[in-house]
Amino acid sequence: MDNLNANLSRRTILGGAAAAAAVSMMPKLTQAKAAAKPNSVFGGVQIGVITYSYRSMRGPASEMLKHITQSGISSIELMGNVAEELAGAPKGKKNRGALNKWRLGVSMDKFEAVRKLYNDAGVNIHIVKFGDIGNGNMSKEQMEYYFKAAKALGAKGITREISGGAAKHAGALAEKYKIMIGMHNHTQLTLTTYDEDWFTKNKYIGMNLDIGHYAARNNKSALEVMKKYPDKILSLHVKDRKFKTNGSSNMPFGQGDSAVAEILQYMKKIKATFPADIELEYSVPKGSNAVKEVVKCVEFCKKALV
Repeated sequence: MDNLNANLSRRTILGGAAAAAAVSMMPKLTQAKAAAKPNSVFGGVQIGVITYSYRSMRGPASEMLKHITQSGISSIELMGNVAEELAGAPKGKKNRGALNKWRLGVSMDKFEAVRKLYNDAGVNIHIVKFGDIGNGNMSKEQMEYYFKAAKALGAKGITREISGGAAKHAGALAEKYKIMIGMHNHTQLTLTTYDEDWFTKNKYIGMNLDIGHYAARNNKSALEVMKKYPDKILSLHVKDRKFKTNGSSNMPFGQGDSAVAEILQYMKKIKATFPADIELEYSVPKGSNAVKEVVKCVEFCKKALV
């Protein structure tokens, strides 16, 4: 384990004039020592992480890539605020007017530069979270900005919380841009939640299935949801939670009731094309940090798959 942590803690940087030009378009970014690019595909299953997992490691958005590569992760769900900060969004976002003005005027070259920075380090931005997309008071122009930014980042989808109204509001644009909106569940999800037309009638409205929240609500693993809607899964959020009958607590991987290993093995069996993104929600132990805990989660996933 010591050798593993040593290898995973090596840092990754960009090289070459083209990369330098891309970086110059953004705020100053932390550059780290050259190392092998991360690869978190095990048994054909892409293990990723949602960058929300590093929320306890306070710092500028420029630190995020270092956290990811130190965790050995090669695919991410990128929080929208991180993407926008890297692309030069105005600080002090309490001024919504200034932020929205920036959004409608920013060049997509800025997001393409973020994509290049991450891709050159071996990290694919599979998904970006713009959590308010499709809100009823959101203009078409604002929604189009989100889709354009996601496409520039190389993302295949955008995530937000479950909302039939948002799906209807943004569904046509999702089809236009061929960017899936993945609806993220908390403990409201049951096996029949997605039976309505807003979900079933548009192939670009899918799910960002949180297996931990599902287990905590329904006292069973999320495998039945995966088997019911196999073609509608944008990604999984992987966490281990106790069943409601056992207290619903977030636990280190392997100590809860979410059947993490079984679900990963099912993904391997069906040759799933969607990623399993670690979401670190259990309490970080004293003396550790989010990177170290994500590494432990990656190792658990690897052992389940190889």
